[in-house]
Amino acid sequence: MGVKIRLHKFLDLWLPVILWAAFIFKLSSGAVPVASHIFWQDFAVKKTGHFILFGFLAILIYRGLIGYGMKKKKAAFYSVFLAFFYGATDEFHQIYTQGREARVRDVFIDGLGAWAAAYFVYGLLPKFPKKIKIWGSRLGFI
Repeated sequence: MGVKIRLHKFLDLWLPVILWAAFIFKLSSGAVPVASHIFWQDFAVKKTGHFILFGFLAILIYRGLIGYGMKKKKAAFYSVFLAFFYGATDEFHQIYTQGREARVRDVFIDGLGAWAAAYFVYGLLPKFPKKIKIWGSRLGFI
């Protein structure tokens, strides 16, 4: 495999992961916007955001790992672990960010989102109807 092909494969599989991680970092580097003046609504919106952001990160990591030939079960485990770890480092980074605070609870929500997303692509997507599985295969998840 030539250098150009390997570079293209690397960029195809890992550039989305890098860009998404950078997007998460950017979001956690600024002031926290208020989603609602009602506490529980504000809390729900922000925690749902954590769940979705890190779930999508896990999906992208999973895609990268299986794209390089890792077994799907192992890739699902590592994608959850890596997204969870990135969530922990992101919370650590917020200790030093003005207007932000680190919360262990957020790390667990990040991990839960990563687990749910990995379960979806590894455990559920292969059981979907053929048309959806074809879509999943084209995106590199099956």
